[in-house]
Amino acid sequence: MLYAVIDVGSNAARLLFANAYGDIDNIKVEKATLIRIPLRLGKDVFKKSHKPGAISPSKEKDFVKTMKAYRLLMDVYKANGFRACATAAMREATNSTDIVAKIRKETGLNLEVISGAEEASIIRKTNRIVFKHPDRLTIFIDVGGGSTEISAERNGELIKLKSFKIGTIRLLNRNCTPKVWDEIEDWFVEFSDEFDQMNVVGSGGNINKINKLFGEENSIFLSIDHLQNSHNYLSMLTVEERMSEFGMRRDRADVIVPAADIYLRILKLIKAKHIAVPKIGLADGMIHQLYREYLEQQAQED
Repeated sequence: MLYAVIDVGSNAARLLFANAYGDIDNIKVEKATLIRIPLRLGKDVFKKSHKPGAISPSKEKDFVKTMKAYRLLMDVYKANGFRACATAAMREATNSTDIVAKIRKETGLNLEVISGAEEASIIRKTNRIVFKHPDRLTIFIDVGGGSTEISAERNGELIKLKSFKIGTIRLLNRNCTPKVWDEIEDWFVEFSDEFDQMNVVGSGGNINKINKLFGEENSIFLSIDHLQNSHNYLSMLTVEERMSEFGMRRDRADVIVPAADIYLRILKLIKAKHIAVPKIGLADGMIHQLYREYLEQQAQED
């Protein structure tokens, strides 16, 4: 079945069309079309003053235009279902409520501003990875433009999760305080006995790109050594040089190093040697969620 989802992040707004199939215990998703517009809402919201700002009139205009275009494409594709969600930038923007109302009025789309906890939950429930030691604690890390979601589970059961106010756009805007690292360290304290023995999963466009460029071919497992090497090399290049050498978009080239910073610091904290990078994100998780809801409804009707 074909589904469409919109993921409005702090760096970009994505429209994903994907086919979902399989049964409730083995949902498969095949991406059909992905459209990405680098709106950079977080650039307005995450100011150096550490006080949330408003999305500017010019960005709001582009935002609404993007949603109109996405709605037209969704109508043409005739998807079986759709959902639109926004994350950190819209959670904190002082004019978020007004923009959501305007989008609903002009496009008919109900843009949901979801919490960091829900964001983490959607991602965590996506594709399951078969680890060598599946009984060990699994940590999920999703680094976005405005927030980093971390969750812990064992044997498929959630233990705890939290959204931290640190992300790539925040770092570029110098909008992160040292306190956030203390919060992350405190969050992991109860798992300290399991450091260096955890399964770790990373999601987001930046870690996907790093694994593609610097990881081992055809492997979803990225070693911390390869991640460190990628960080060292990319840090020596200018944004323009990263764009030229690796064919990156500008809005990827400027955030990829801050993203590597965050992943490295967390992996070193928990003494992890590898991180699994299965190329999943919020949009993929939303497709899974829509199809799962369909299957559950069918089961009830039967």
